[in-house]
Amino acid sequence: MAASGRGLCKAAAASPFPAWRRAHSEARGGLKPEYDAVVIGAGHNGLVAAAYLQRLGVNTAIFETRHVIGGAAVTEEIIPGELCVLQKHGLRLHLRNPHSFTPMLEEGAGGKVPRSLLLGTDMAENQKQIAQFSRKDAQAFPRYEEFMHCLALAIDPLLDMAPVDMAAFERGSLLQRIRSLSTLKPLLKAGRILGAQLPRYYEVLTAPITKVLDQWFESEPLKATLATDAVIGAMTSPRTPGSGYVLLHHVMGGLEGTPGAWGYVQGGMGALSDAIARSATTHGASIFTEKTVTKVQVNSEGCVQGVVLEDGTEVRSKAVLSSTSPQITFLKLTPQEWLPEEFVERISQLDTRSPVTKINVAVDRLPSFLAAPNAPGGQPLPHHQCSIHLNCEDTLLLHQAFEDAMDGLPSHRPMIELCIPSSLDPTLAPAGCHVVSLFTQYTPYTLAGGKAWDEQERNAYADRVFDCIEAYAPGFKDSVVGRDILTPPDLERIFGLPGGNIFHCAMTLDQLYFARPVPLHSGYRCPLQGLYLCGSGAHPGGGVMGAAGRNAAHVVFGDLKSL
Repeated sequence: MAASGRGLCKAAAASPFPAWRRAHSEARGGLKPEYDAVVIGAGHNGLVAAAYLQRLGVNTAIFETRHVIGGAAVTEEIIPGELCVLQKHGLRLHLRNPHSFTPMLEEGAGGKVPRSLLLGTDMAENQKQIAQFSRKDAQAFPRYEEFMHCLALAIDPLLDMAPVDMAAFERGSLLQRIRSLSTLKPLLKAGRILGAQLPRYYEVLTAPITKVLDQWFESEPLKATLATDAVIGAMTSPRTPGSGYVLLHHVMGGLEGTPGAWGYVQGGMGALSDAIARSATTHGASIFTEKTVTKVQVNSEGCVQGVVLEDGTEVRSKAVLSSTSPQITFLKLTPQEWLPEEFVERISQLDTRSPVTKINVAVDRLPSFLAAPNAPGGQPLPHHQCSIHLNCEDTLLLHQAFEDAMDGLPSHRPMIELCIPSSLDPTLAPAGCHVVSLFTQYTPYTLAGGKAWDEQERNAYADRVFDCIEAYAPGFKDSVVGRDILTPPDLERIFGLPGGNIFHCAMTLDQLYFARPVPLHSGYRCPLQGLYLCGSGAHPGGGVMGAAGRNAAHVVFGDLKSL
């Protein structure tokens, strides 16, 4: 399974400098009146689904509203200029090691360089770093890592399979019930792996992450750094019950055979989407951009028979897969008379709250942190390739930032995850310049008093974020040559993310596995025969890993075979 896309492209990995921005219309022979399957939306899950289906011999077309493929996994230019040239074939990854850097402010340090926490794959070096704050924590860290690795090992296979088909158990035929028993095997295997430790692992999934981390560690910088993975992209506090699962979701997977590894895609995340698209089209799939699907067609017998495009064109198909959100799929595109009222109500009640404002920045030099000053020549240092955590010295800071948003206010000290992909991938920026991706929270969708975000509010919040960065890295603000600010409403408007939620709906325990997006419909099928959900709103949820697209494709292929 591919790794989750986490901080490398949590929303839109846009490059403020000239970068990949190619619109696709890879359709051999033009638009046909009929295909075996149609995919709505060319997000990475939709592309993965189409690639698998086409390789299985299912003639597939993808329709994308935007001029560019990839959904939220895109690379676009903000400052006009010449295009970066990607390698003609294949996908190139830059593994990050170390991968996490948390600088301290530590005012009044008496002229000493503030401390920082740098974590990577070298356990001995990690322990040395942690020992700055607590020798006890340094000794406990390898045991914690092994504990979490065991849990990830047990849960990870569940991501690559459709959930247990509860609908088949409840009202399926005898044959369907027997077939659905096979989906129990991963659950049973997970139980065997966890063994007698199951109650402790259950607590990780259900308790506040602060409670879990307090049982392992005493130093706040370490706990806060780890807790960022539990709240990233989620309108939750580290003190919220169930926040532990989101942490687990972000530590599963790996890259190029390295468990838990993170990396940058050369050319930005759009290059990943392009590589998947190339795989699909090589096998015969058709991809159409600037082709908006406005309706799912249903025949008189209550079965899907295709889609209708914005220009009125009807495209017939035996199956329709939607990589858009559950809300768009079932509340806007599907004729409501063909869906049960209870199902529609549950979809409309999904929690889509998002705390995320994404800021893409172009700078003319690397940020120089007080805790780790730049080299004389200005070349990237190991910490520049990391996810850099700011305002993360203490879990209380994260909780206070969350409370601000609950009051309808952008956080006064927002949690900031700063990434510099150009530190490893020079194709993203001109020589000497860099791309900085800021994943910030917490920002409410609607401001206090029902006020909407306007340009003044956007810039005021971005200025606050920049002031925070300036405190850690003086001179940052002077290095900025361009910025692009995407609040939750912007993420919803541009990328179709409900509430600006990068996961399509919250990754809370009541909206996972059996219940994603809603109970009895977690296996990619829906009440309307021939319509399937294959995006982040389906199991296993968000992150750039393609599991939802792959799993849905296999379900669709099985159903088409049975027809």
